[in-house]
Amino acid sequence: MKRCIVGIRQPAGSPPKGSETPCIWFPSLASLAAALSDDNRRLLRLIHDKQPKSLTELAELSGRKVPNLSRTLRMMSDYGLVSLQRNVRDVQPTALATEFLIVLD
Repeated sequence: MKRCIVGIRQPAGSPPKGSETPCIWFPSLASLAAALSDDNRRLLRLIHDKQPKSLTELAELSGRKVPNLSRTLRMMSDYGLVSLQRNVRDVQPTALATEFLIVLD
């Protein structure tokens, strides 16, 4: 499990100093809340624990449909929360973070 510090980038603000400097920045509290919703954090934990080899396998494990997972994982990948490894016919997700410390200014 990787612990990740996340924060909200202030438009004109400078990043906080010290050991609590976020490794992932979100543009707003709303985007942070959407990316790290309860469902998405459960999904990250499921990916970490079960290590599915494809989105189809993850869909079976999670009870979610592949198109829904694909959209969610693409957004999470954009923030650096998951890695999506394209194989010959499949995409294998890997959780890059499963625990979060949120820094608010």
